[in-house]
Formats: sequence, structure tokens, C-alpha cells
Amino acid sequence: MKLLFDECVPRKVKFLFADGGHECETVRDAGFSGKENGELLDLAEGHFDVLVTIDKNIRYQQNMTGPEHRYLDHPPSFERSG
Repeated sequence: MKLLFDECVPRKVKFLFADGGHECETVRDAGFSGKENGELLDLAEGHFDVLVTIDKNIRYQQNMTGPEHRYLDHPPSFERSG
């Protein structure tokens, strides 16, 4: 699966998914730095399977309906050790 990580996602998260076998790029890697959400979604469409973001407002700012834009609002979960 090809994943695009938004600028608001910590870079180290990319490596966690890459270690799991996914093809990963950050917005910066892809040359999309500074793009607004709508333009970013348009640029990513057809090139990436998933846009990973922690932007809680994206669902209110963009039309996230239809088969080409699936939105999953999933809060992060972290396991604490020790």
C-alpha cells in the first residue's frame, strides 16, 4: 500500500509503516510542501492509496464523500510499556 504522510504527522511515523512493508512518502518527499488540503488531495489522488493526517478539521474543510475519498476518524492509540 502506498501511503502519503501529511506535514502535521511526525516524520518518524513514516518509518513505522515502512518497516511494516508499506511504500511511504511524506508530503515533503513528494514535493507537495505547503499545499492546502484540497490541492493536496487532488495531487495525491491516483498516486497514493492513503493520506495519513492528524488534521482534525479536514473532514469539515473538504468533501470527503464518494468512493475516491474515504475518511476514517480514528484517534491515535499508544501502548505504554513499563
